Amino acid sequence: MKATLARFCACVVLAGVVGGCTDSDQPTEDALVSGSVQHLNPDALHKNPAYSQAVVVMGNVKTVYVGGQNAVDTSGKVVGKGDIKAQTEQVLRNVEIALTAGGAKLEHVVKWSVYIVHGQQLQPGFEAFQRAWGNRPNPPVVTSAFVAGLASPDFLVEIEAIAVVPQE
Repeated sequence: MKATLARFCACVVLAGVVGGCTDSDQPTEDALVSGSVQHLNPDALHKNPAYSQAVVVMGNVKTVYVGGQNAVDTSGKVVGKGDIKAQTEQVLRNVEIALTAGGAKLEHVVKWSVYIVHGQQLQPGFEAFQRAWGNRPNPPVVTSAFVAGLASPDFLVEIEAIAVVPQE
């Protein structure tokens, strides 16, 4: 499933880059030399302030991949059993800890993958996500999927992240 998701994401990014980007969406030569992260919202695609349609990464950068995080504390105990809001808050804390370990921050995230157990209400989890993300410009690309279940029957949400950190 992860290989299929990776191929799908690559196709989405490529389609966004090839399908309808204007010259103003193209990076400058200076950006290519120093490294850049470019958020694209081509005119031919729907615009939503919560996510970008494509993200292009070029140049001297470090990429941090955070594997699927669940609502567990440092001892492995499930946090917020039955409560998607509490679980989302814990998952995002875990993502942030993993990003920090890799030398990245939330604002470096260019791609979120969010897996939600079918039947869960989205709003409480989304509110927790909005509090963590804040009102940052250039939102990342996002993939969300409802799933039948996760690694444990107690898990209600799982989140992966890809972060790109410009290097000096």
